[in-house]
Amino acid sequence: MNILALESYYGGSHKAVLDGLSCASRHTWTVLTLPAHKWKWRMRHSAITFAGQLRELVEKGQSWDLLFCSDMLNLAEFVALAPARVAGLPKVIYFHENQLTYPARFASERDYQYVMTNLTSALSAEAVWFNSEFHKDSFLDAMVEFLKSMPDHQPVEVVEQIRAKSAVYPPGIDDMAEPSQREPGPLRILWAARWEHDKNPEDFFAALKILKANNVQFRLSVIGQSFRDQPEIFALAKRDFRGYIDHWGYQVNRSDYQAVLGQADVIVSTANHEFFGIGVLEAVAAGAHPVVPKRLAYPEILGLGKTKAAEQFFYDGTVENLAKTLQNLARQIQTEGLWPNRLSPKLLTDRFRWQNLAKTYDEAFEQTWKNKS
Repeated sequence: MNILALESYYGGSHKAVLDGLSCASRHTWTVLTLPAHKWKWRMRHSAITFAGQLRELVEKGQSWDLLFCSDMLNLAEFVALAPARVAGLPKVIYFHENQLTYPARFASERDYQYVMTNLTSALSAEAVWFNSEFHKDSFLDAMVEFLKSMPDHQPVEVVEQIRAKSAVYPPGIDDMAEPSQREPGPLRILWAARWEHDKNPEDFFAALKILKANNVQFRLSVIGQSFRDQPEIFALAKRDFRGYIDHWGYQVNRSDYQAVLGQADVIVSTANHEFFGIGVLEAVAAGAHPVVPKRLAYPEILGLGKTKAAEQFFYDGTVENLAKTLQNLARQIQTEGLWPNRLSPKLLTDRFRWQNLAKTYDEAFEQTWKNKS
């Protein structure tokens, strides 16, 4: 098959999924992207921009069998503007996030026009794919309540139309180097999330303060993407933990990023929002023991209730329990390994490797094409 992929926000998980999938797929891909900058403007203009680019490609004789895009494209607008030979393709939209249940710090920050864009985009596609069951269910359930809030003409029935064509296809991860022999030393704790409020860095650093007050020895690496408007807690933490820090700040080179992951004993999340958690999964694949709250997509991706011994990867979501968990791990690593018997990073993450996921994606693309033909 010839697949046309449109990515309006080519960065972060959007880039990782598109690069990993197109590389591992057996199909032929044409990829058009826009830089990961000013996401609201990308949602506003990308339909016009891509439609113009594709008119030129169609005039040159290019053709495709299927269209793959992400939630950052206003698919309904694109279908109206694109050349007929593109608009008529079977369309798959992949939801990395959505603008209804993505947390806003203040209710006034949420622009419901973007929620409607997500809705009409999903209605315009033949297949709607989500990165986790948690994401799919939370979005569709919230959409019902959102539509009921409209003053009249509440199209609640369209949610079931979307649900009927929805499926979950988790993002994959690249192969990581096998965990190396651990160098002696205190527990090495890693934070690898975006430096934003929805990742709840305040709880993370509050737990570390408890460790510090209890004279628990540890080393700290705080990486992940940061932005101009970042929570003040990061500057304060850099000062408070200056004697504990091994790595601080975004790792621009992939090799540097993987090297930091490979050095970590523990990857911690305190997120209040996570539709999947690629950073946590990559760190686990590199050998880090996950310590995550029992909420969001984490129970799903780490096999809680399905994988024996997975319970030990979770804390109850409080600062005190996180600190207690880390303190226990700091003590444990001095005498034994952190991973339970019969469970390893490879066993936990193998199903998410692109080489194991690509066939499932390719077959789903083919089935979508057959259903439309």
